[in-house]
Amino acid sequence: MSADLRAVLVDDEQLARDEMAYLLGQIGGVALVGQADNGLQALETIQRLQPELVFLDVQMPGLTGFEVARQLMDDGPPAEIVFVTAFDRHAIEAFQVNAVDYLLKPVDPARLEIALGRARKRLASARPERDPIEGPALGGIDPNQLERIVQLVADRRSRRERLAVKLGERFMLVQADEIVCASMADESITVVTDGLAGTSNYRSLDELHARLDPAVFWRVHRSHLVNINKIKEIVPWFSRNYILRMKDEKATEIPVSRAQTKRLRDYLKL
Repeated sequence: MSADLRAVLVDDEQLARDEMAYLLGQIGGVALVGQADNGLQALETIQRLQPELVFLDVQMPGLTGFEVARQLMDDGPPAEIVFVTAFDRHAIEAFQVNAVDYLLKPVDPARLEIALGRARKRLASARPERDPIEGPALGGIDPNQLERIVQLVADRRSRRERLAVKLGERFMLVQADEIVCASMADESITVVTDGLAGTSNYRSLDELHARLDPAVFWRVHRSHLVNINKIKEIVPWFSRNYILRMKDEKATEIPVSRAQTKRLRDYLKL
């Protein structure tokens, strides 16, 4: 039986890390030796632990996953990298050839097994060759090519996405950056903007979140997604948690889960 792959998991969402760790445990064959919740911590952790494999979130505060990968390349041949992202498939196709594999959130266990198989294949070869389907190992990327990928992410991040919000029998088109928050209740998603509140036809907050910029829209609670630029007030709550008072007309109050409280404190220096 082959030895376990030594892996590091990088994602700024604790719930996402927990889910990935669970999936890896179910599949087996991977020893999770470290975790990191931001780009700078990822660099330190990877350089210190020297893993064979890194699961690397694309969108994180500070350094993106691609910027982490570029820094690792500058420092020497990096570990094999699997990018993990909430980007839609069309955007992924532009850069899928630049890593062992990519995984879309929420991660499908079958796709994760494929990624692990590709990583083992790369690691078994002393000099990975370009595969027309799988693409080159990350260590072989032209730095200029990776620079273009980073720019792709930046361009997509700044794009003004439009979403449909249902008001009665009508649908209003709103710009993504106008959204204040979105909440799930009774299998229905309510979307709130500065001047209206309606429902979305998305089936889950995960699906809606995948259409939005994860650096701006935070899943602060299992049932709530907020635009961090639309937070008006942070109100201390019991057990050192917080309630967010938003900038819409009704000053909607959104609870922050215990898992997301630390992220909020770190980001806003509370």
